Parts: sequence; structure tokens; C-alpha cells
Amino acid sequence: MRLLVVEDEEDLVDALRVGLARAGYAVDVALDAPVAQEKLQVNTYDLVLLDLNLPGGDGFQVCREIRAAGKGVRVIMVTARDRLDDRVRGLDEGADDYLVKPFAFPELLARVRALLRRDTGGTSVLEVGQLRIDTARMEVSLGGRALALTPKEYGVLHYLMTRPGHVVSSEELLEHVWDEHADPFTNTVRVTVGNLRRKLQEDGLIETVISRGYRLKEPA
Repeated sequence: MRLLVVEDEEDLVDALRVGLARAGYAVDVALDAPVAQEKLQVNTYDLVLLDLNLPGGDGFQVCREIRAAGKGVRVIMVTARDRLDDRVRGLDEGADDYLVKPFAFPELLARVRALLRRDTGGTSVLEVGQLRIDTARMEVSLGGRALALTPKEYGVLHYLMTRPGHVVSSEELLEHVWDEHADPFTNTVRVTVGNLRRKLQEDGLIETVISRGYRLKEPA
């Protein structure tokens, strides 16, 4: 899943970028409101971590614009503003959650997972046939056999498992599993899918649909 961190404290940005990437997320960053607004117009995000006090604007306005666009992206406001009226306003402006600084990183991760579970029926475990992903523990198995995947292999498989039987284009995978620094003309998606297939050791589980993309085969 691809996240946007909107935050002007660069030390915190660096810590979030590293921690979230280790947890398997693709992470883009905006240090002020105008850059955040531009990136939200250009890219597709699954979740935004949004500070309120930003150069060039404020998080409330950014949140309103996200909701006006109707893209369904999840929003967690992450801010030092801990007054009750700020928390109430944040939720009323369209935030899905509100986390006060300073916070413990494991709690932030749990809140991110909880919001993203809304797109998978509220469960932290995805199962398609004998494939199983525990998103809370980032554990993957096939027929009871544990699989050791790279973060990108995990991201591709997770994305396909949320859409079994549907064709997913390389562009869509690049948009959701890689960050803004990915080269759109690279063959990294094809290589990652190829490596994932070898680790699955199951021919045809991930099908190539010529000129369209990839599809995770649904159980018969």
C-alpha cells in the first residue's frame, strides 16, 4: 500500500519513512501543504498521515480537499494539537483517525493497519485458496509453507490478494506498491512478479493477461 506523509519536521519524516518502509509500505513525503495538494492530485494513495500545522496552509484544508475529490483515501491526522475542539474538528473535517504527538510508532502502525483493513472486510488475515497473508505480522504462507518475501514481493502479492480474479495492470501495481521515485519505464514490476512466482513454486497462480497485466487465480 502507498502512503503519503505530510509533515514539516524533517527528523520525524525520516523516521516515519524508514519505519513505514520496513513495514512494507511505499512512502511519499510532502513537507508543506502546496506540495501535498499537488501530489494528491497526481498520485493515488491508500492512506495519508497528515499534520495540521504546515507551511503554506493547514491540514484541515488539505483534508477537505481530499474528501472533496472523493477518492476514498484514508486520513490519519498526526499532530501536537491535543485540544478537544481540534480533535473534534479534525474528525468532522473528514479524518478517519486522530493521533496526538508524541506517539509510539507501534501504535501508529496499528492504526494504519486498522484503517486499511476496512478495505478487506475488517480482517488482518487474507486468504485466497491456500495462500494466506497475516498483515499484522507480515507473514505469508502457501499450503502451510512459510514464504520469505521481499517488501516489494509482499506488496505485490498483498495487492493482488485484495483483488482475486481481477486483472491488475503493471501501472496500477507501480502506483500502489512503489513510491514516487520509481521509474515508470522500468521493468521492475515484471521482475518482481517473476521472482514472486518462483517463490510460490506454483505455476499459473499468478496469471499474465497479455497486454493487460496480472491476475491472481481464484480457487476453483
